[in-house]
Amino acid sequence: MASDPHADAVAAFEAIEPSYRVVHGYRRAYRIAGAGPAVLLIHGIGDSARTWLHVFTELAKRYTVIAPDLLGHGDSDKPRADYAAAAYACGMRDLLTLLDIERATVVGHSLGGGVAMQFAYQFPERCDRLVLVSTGGIARAVHPILRWAALPGVELALPLVASPPAQQAMRLISPLLRLAGGFGLDSDLHYVLERYHALVDSTAQRAFLRTLGSVVDWRGQVVTMLDRCYLTEGMPTLLIWGEHDRVLPVRHAHLAHACMPGSKLEVFQDAGHFPHQADPARFIELITEFIDNTKPAAYEHDHWRDLLLAGRPGPVNTTSGS
Repeated sequence: MASDPHADAVAAFEAIEPSYRVVHGYRRAYRIAGAGPAVLLIHGIGDSARTWLHVFTELAKRYTVIAPDLLGHGDSDKPRADYAAAAYACGMRDLLTLLDIERATVVGHSLGGGVAMQFAYQFPERCDRLVLVSTGGIARAVHPILRWAALPGVELALPLVASPPAQQAMRLISPLLRLAGGFGLDSDLHYVLERYHALVDSTAQRAFLRTLGSVVDWRGQVVTMLDRCYLTEGMPTLLIWGEHDRVLPVRHAHLAHACMPGSKLEVFQDAGHFPHQADPARFIELITEFIDNTKPAAYEHDHWRDLLLAGRPGPVNTTSGS
């Protein structure tokens, strides 16, 4: 009987035990495997390193792959702390430092894409390349569920919405939700419901809401990197997006591509918000080709200063709802 490559990838990922490091008093969970140039995989909001389970071990055949659980997520601690993108970027720098990894190709999905962009902005000397997968931090539009979750007072309702009876009811009606289009999430609904079911305790719920509140309000995304995208000049940048992304629309991909000098855009026609899960083989191939065919960015202080002096090349509308 032929083996199932997806099942094999999951089994190989599960065989890698999480490691832990304490950074600034908080325990951070991560998985690490492989050898060679470093690749840092940063997951999205409410998620964990498990989002990469279909691609992790295959990439680890060629690279040193690090997939952390962000603070407030997965098996990492969930304190009352700073969950802004800048703080997450600092946390990634500090984790890499503890692992004696000086530079990495930084891959970020959704919120993790915003963290990856922030990492490249704050620490350009430590970022070899940038890969943004259905990234946040481009324009205002975001799925209505996230806008609802950012409303004042949701912290009082979420314990009820995420309570065991509510979760059991959601499991019972989830087949109907799929038939009805699943809040417009289509193929992503199953994975989104898994993330919902992970919000079982109050610490996870509070960490989720604090993280969400740092990037989204009732009007949509409140953080954009478009005003600084011109600084990616000289930074090899790959954008990967799903054509049917209902969380962060694919039009954001084209906007980011236009604002990032020299960037490359790949759209997965049959994918939603999780292209790395919809087509792992293509994702792995793109990452491998990108790393093999580009030189690591060379940070030069004078060049960075010249870019800042010149400013961004044209007006960028960061308040649009598009």
